[in-house]
Amino acid sequence: MQEFRAASHKWGRITLGLAILISFAMPLYISFVMGFHPGFSLILNSFLAYAAVVAIVWFLEPIMYFPVLGVSGTYVAFFTGNISNMCLPAVASCQEAVGVKAGTDEGEIIGTLGISAASLVNKIILIPVILAGLWLLTIIPESVQEVFPFVLPAIFGAVLAQFAGKFPVYGVLALGVGILVNMSALPLFSKNILCIVILIVIMLTVNKMKNKEAAA
Repeated sequence: MQEFRAASHKWGRITLGLAILISFAMPLYISFVMGFHPGFSLILNSFLAYAAVVAIVWFLEPIMYFPVLGVSGTYVAFFTGNISNMCLPAVASCQEAVGVKAGTDEGEIIGTLGISAASLVNKIILIPVILAGLWLLTIIPESVQEVFPFVLPAIFGAVLAQFAGKFPVYGVLALGVGILVNMSALPLFSKNILCIVILIVIMLTVNKMKNKEAAA
């Protein structure tokens, strides 16, 4: 398994590095080849304005998702995107179907296979949807479009229910902590990290207490 993870790190860094370079290719071409460079001051100010809102997520997401995705799954998920609304549900469903636990070697391999399959199917479906997206929006009834904002919360709720079924105490704690933190007047960007820290501390404390009781 160590060889597998070492290979995951190697190829994951290579593929994500290439993805970053490809992502910069178009704006660099538009800026320096076509001559539409907006100026470095505007770019810097726009970046800082955007980072002030979402920079915390750049650090939180790898920490939040790694226990479920594992090493290889993390690389694949961050390469393909749609982590919360596609990769995590795919991992949870595959692990549930095969009967393995998250955080184990078997769970990581099964999760990676699940993400890969989901990503492939997603791209096969997504390409024609993108090409025909505007036309599809014109024929989808407004009553159906009004449901779209509830899709992501529904997915998160389903994933929570699935994991809470295995660890009911943790599920109740996570739900309770999440409700209390989100009801507070704290800034939005700090709520996610506070939920994570509180739950990790509680779970580590509970596990230590269980281990002490087992040892006694």
